[in-house]
Parts: sequence; C-alpha cells; structure tokens
Amino acid sequence: MKISINWLKDYVQITQTAQQLSAMLSNMGFPTESIETIGDDIVIDLEITSNRGDCLSHIGIAREIAAATGQELKLPDVKFEMTTKKDINSLVAVEIAAPQFCGRYNARVIEGVKVGPSPEWMVKRLQAVGLRSVNNVVDATNYAMFETGQPPHAFDYDKIKGKKIIVRSAKAGEKIVSIDGTECEFSPQMLVIADAQRPVAIAGVMGGIETEVSDSTVNILLEEASFNPLCVRGTSRKLSLPSDAAYRFERIVNIENIELASQRTAQLIVDAAGGKIVEGSVDVYPGRPGQKTVELRPDRLNKLLGIDVPVQKAIDILAALKFEPRQTEAGKIICTVPNWRADVSREADLIEEVARVYGYDKVGVKEKISIKIAAVDKRQKLTCTVSNYLNGCGFYEAITTTFNDEKAARLLTGKDAKASLAVQDITRKSENLLRSTLLGSLLGVVRTNLNAGGKDVRMYEIADVFKLLDDGGHTENTNISIVCSSDFGILKGAVAGLLKSIYPNAEIIFKPAEAYWAQAGAEIILNSKPIGIAGVMSDKVVAGFDIKAAKICAAELDFDSLLAMESAQIKASPLPKFPAIVRDLSLIVDEQTRWENLEQTIHSKAPQELEEIKFEGIYRGKPIAAGKKSVTVSLRFRDEDGTLKHDIVDGWENSIVSALAGNVGAELRKA
Repeated sequence: MKISINWLKDYVQITQTAQQLSAMLSNMGFPTESIETIGDDIVIDLEITSNRGDCLSHIGIAREIAAATGQELKLPDVKFEMTTKKDINSLVAVEIAAPQFCGRYNARVIEGVKVGPSPEWMVKRLQAVGLRSVNNVVDATNYAMFETGQPPHAFDYDKIKGKKIIVRSAKAGEKIVSIDGTECEFSPQMLVIADAQRPVAIAGVMGGIETEVSDSTVNILLEEASFNPLCVRGTSRKLSLPSDAAYRFERIVNIENIELASQRTAQLIVDAAGGKIVEGSVDVYPGRPGQKTVELRPDRLNKLLGIDVPVQKAIDILAALKFEPRQTEAGKIICTVPNWRADVSREADLIEEVARVYGYDKVGVKEKISIKIAAVDKRQKLTCTVSNYLNGCGFYEAITTTFNDEKAARLLTGKDAKASLAVQDITRKSENLLRSTLLGSLLGVVRTNLNAGGKDVRMYEIADVFKLLDDGGHTENTNISIVCSSDFGILKGAVAGLLKSIYPNAEIIFKPAEAYWAQAGAEIILNSKPIGIAGVMSDKVVAGFDIKAAKICAAELDFDSLLAMESAQIKASPLPKFPAIVRDLSLIVDEQTRWENLEQTIHSKAPQELEEIKFEGIYRGKPIAAGKKSVTVSLRFRDEDGTLKHDIVDGWENSIVSALAGNVGAELRKA
C-alpha cells in the first residue's frame, strides 16, 4: 500500500521525517517496503497484513499515526453545496437477491456531470500512489478509495436498463466484457451487479464496459457496497481479474461507513466534474451487525507480554485507538470495538493492540532462557508405539492432505459428495471433501510408489478423519490406516502384532465381515470391542485408483478407541526350562473353510500344554482337488513341569485331528 506523505497531512499533523515515520509504522506492525521521492512528495510503500483492511487507505494509516503520536485525526468535511430535490426512489431501485454475498448496497445519483480531465492536484496524488489518470469521474472514485478504503463504482446512469440494480448470483453461461477489455464468463458461484436485463458489473471486482463512464456520460449512478470476501476472492481468481477494489473487499471493508463514503465520493465527483447530487440515497442494508465488546484483564495483559504495562497506559492506548475503554469495579477493561476493526474479536487481539503501540522494544531480552521439558502424554506414547512397530514391520509412514475428491469417496464408501463434509470449491477446486477414511490418500501413495518401480510397497498413516452425521453435525477422530501390495497374511500379522505390542494380554479376533471397498473383509475385534476393519481391496477399487498390482490389502483402526483402552501391565516370564515339541499339520479343507473355524476346533480339544497355534500358509494346486485348499498349521506343546514325551503328544494330535475331521471336514494331507 503506497502512502503519500503530502496526502496524509490532510488528516493528521506530520512532524517526523519519512524515515522516522517509517520506523514508527514498522514498530506498529506495518513494515516498510520502500521510501521514494516523487516530485515534492515522499511515498512510503507499506506492507499491510491481510487482517488489516482498515489500513488500506490514507485515513486508516493516519488513524494509526494519530493513535501513536497523540495527534488529532481530521476527517474530510463532507458538504453538498450543489443538490437537486428529487425523489431518489423514483430514479433508481435496488434489490439484493443474494444477501449471503452482499451485506449492504448504497446507490446515489449525480446529474449533469461534464466528463473531462481531472484537476492537477488529484492527478498528482493518484500518480504518486501508482494510479494513472482516466477522467475526472473515474479519478474521483479512485481518489475516494485510496482515501477511505471503501471502493466505489460509477455507472453511466442512462445505460442502466429499467433504472434498477439487482445484486444476484450469476447464471451459468452469462458473459460480460470488463472495463479492461477482458471477456468474462460467469459461473453460479459468482456475484454480479445486474440491471433489469443483464449483468453490468462483477461485484467487488470490476465494472462492465457497456455501462462505464465515457466522454458522453451526463448522469452518474454511484455504487458503494459491502461484498463477501470469499466470494470476491474466488471470482477474482477464477476470472484472473485482479483489481484494487477486489484487493480491499477480500480484506473486509467497513460496512458501517458505506453511507458516509458514498457522500464523500459524490462530493469529490462534483468538485472534479461538476453536476448536482440528487438528495438522499437508496441504501439497502438487510442485516446490520451488532456492536462488539471485548474484555481485557490487566493481569492477563502483563502475563502474556511478560512485562508490566501500567493499567492507565493501557487504557490511554485503547482510547487513542477508539476502543472506548472503561474499567469495571473488578478491574477489567471493557472495550467497544470500532466498526472499522473487523480483526478484533477477543482478548488476545486487544493485548496485541496495546503491545504494538506501547512498543515491542520495551519487552526485555534475557541472556539465558530456561526450557522445561514436558512429559510425553498418552497420545504421543501411543503414536510412537504404533510408528515404531510398523516401521519394524517394513511399513513407511505417509503424511498426506486431509482432502479427497468425490471419485475416491464413491470408490471407498459408495456415497457421493453430499455425504461428506466439504469446503467451498473456490478454496479447493477438485479435492474439496474432508476425508472420512485414510485409505484413499494411502492408495494414492501406493500407486505413486508402484509406478516408480517399487515392489512390495507398505505404507501407513495416522491422521484425522471426518464423518457427516444425519442430523447435520459431524465427528472428528484419529485413525490408523495400513496398506500394502502383498499377501493378506502380511497385513494381518502386522495388525495383530501391533495390537499385541500395545495390549500384550489382549484377545484379538478377525471376524469375517463386509466392507464396501473389500472383496473379502474382516472386522478386527480387540477384547470383545470392534476396533477396525481389514481386507483385500476389490478389483473395482484397485482399478479405480489406477493401481497396477495383483493384490492390495488394507486395514483401518480407530486410534482414539485404542487410546481410550486401559493398557495391561507387561509381565515378564522366565525362559522355559524344558523343550517344546512342535507338530505341523497340513489339512485339506473346503475352500470356504475359515481360519477361525480351524482355530476354534483346535482350542476345543487342545490340552493346557498347547502353547501356540501358528498359521504357516495355504497351498492350492495339484494334487489338491478343485474346491479344496491345504492349510498348514503349526502346534507347539510344552510342559512347564517336565519334558514332554512324543507318545503323549501323539495322543493330543490324534484327538485334534479327529475333531477337525468331524467339525470342518478336514483331512490330514499325506504328501
């Protein structure tokens, strides 16, 4: 934002040099980009943060200087010397058809202007801040914008069809040629200013060439308005149409100042181009916001800044900034937020105001600082446990964005975009759905690694997911997602081992269950509580993500549920004194037979000496008949009180094999 010192002097007394003024403003939060001498003027280019739209004007900066120096702020004296008595409502009507995008619209009529060159003083000031002169009417609107921060727009009144202004959403396919010659095609997310027949301006961005002020213009329709910042920003970006007006609307203009800004702009137009102002204006203001008050606690001020600011000094600073502070009997300072300060809404904001005017240089610097190490909390411990274990199993951690597109959501959940939380597409054009599962993000990572030549790709992620509820609310919780391009046994072993590393004595069951994204799935149950889902990805999902792999397996666990469970104390056991006997059984069973059935049958006939049941693998092919599979099970027996004999284990084995034959039709494979 370029500021002319000569221009500033209209509103506040300047006694400092340009360098001193620059240093003062920098200390108040407005760093200087450059200082330039232009003729008899000096121009300071200031960096204005995006939350300080009130300072994108000379009056805004003058207000800051007045607060810092104790000077009086002098605002322009608005007087209408040349007016005409007509009913303004008979000349123009205004309708706000999209109040969510336009909070206020003010229309004023000026008759009998003579368009031509601008006064020299106006041209010099506009050129100093980087604007070229167009004509006296357009220059007056630009001057008003750089003075007040409120962007006006002047239409040729006689080119407005039906003498009506409608602020509405654009219709798909509507077009307009802007005053810079750009042909713009609208989408329904954009806001336009239309007359009774067609759009005449892009709201908050730029006017249209059909109604622009030209040498033949005699009557002016003057617009002052407040538009939704996100709508203006999205429209400006989509149309690749930046403007000084859009830059200000994106950073919020003072909606309460619109009538006064309209009067000031009208005065400048008449001063530069002659004419008479029709008394009154059409001011449509559907939802006037209430005035905000914010409390400040002096002890909190001092604690947050780390210095002692006298209470009266804090009150004086806030008063100079027009916050109208008053102290209660309890010692709190109650402030009424000025209507131009949209960035102030909480106590910390007031503390920042005091700090920047009081002086950041008064915050002391110590030669040494002390750092207190906080204890690792339960969530951090669990995160480290999960990461360390999965890293040990060969899984790499991925960190992806929180968003998915509708295609991914449909493939993994079967639901469209309406079933997901989303951000506006002007913020993210494609991937704008907050993900309800981490699997889509990880599948994208797996695809990238496979395309880069990776073979056995194993990835995991710990992150938040978001689910939309039927009542319109939503939940947010943390999940663990694991994906690999290998056999399901690898995934299942990693999940079971992970859960055992967290809860050593837990009972873990993989219960067959359906998952939308899986051709074969299992519900993961930990101590009788469902904790997640695992499975083999369906061919449709794999193809939908353009993954070229024979098999993709995945699991997703509820991290928050794991965190809520009480972890059992790990108990150390002495090394076994006596050797174990291991028996491997190759069982021929029907293809539909599940591991769960085999495991349950073995447990039903196993003695207490059975120490472990271990799945070794599956074989299909000759000489195994079609519709059958060979499952190899390893059984480990051990007696803590003595050495087992093989003939005793033979009896246990025969009993288990008989039970398997009777319960699941298992046949012991001979060769």
